[in-house]
Amino acid sequence: MNRWLIKSDPEEYGWELMQKDKTTLWTGVRNYQARNNLRLMKKGDELLFYHSNIDMAIVGLCKLNKKAQPDPTATEGDWSCVEIKAIRSLAKPVTLSQIKAHEDLQQFGLVRNARLSVMPVSEKEWQAISDMAGE
Repeated sequence: MNRWLIKSDPEEYGWELMQKDKTTLWTGVRNYQARNNLRLMKKGDELLFYHSNIDMAIVGLCKLNKKAQPDPTATEGDWSCVEIKAIRSLAKPVTLSQIKAHEDLQQFGLVRNARLSVMPVSEKEWQAISDMAGE
């Protein structure tokens, strides 16, 4: 099993809507590296749900329901999407400033390449984030 972080602007599609929908197709990714990460995901992989732009915090946990498939929102190009399922909110959100201040997260993609919308999370990073979330 692999672990990932996915980012969404809460004004466009926030955690509250994700919980209400229960499952959704994660569409609209238009970055090649992020698309390639979507294609590496496998059913059952765990995902951290990150609010970008406003809250700038990891707020929820999801699982991958269905592996990569063609993105139905793409009008041109070779883009992919995945189906994700909301699992639960974190006990407490983990903010970007907390992540940047944590010694074990200095190489985390969210710190090094903050614009990437889909990124892998190592076991060490996952554990540090879980600890900060009170999990």
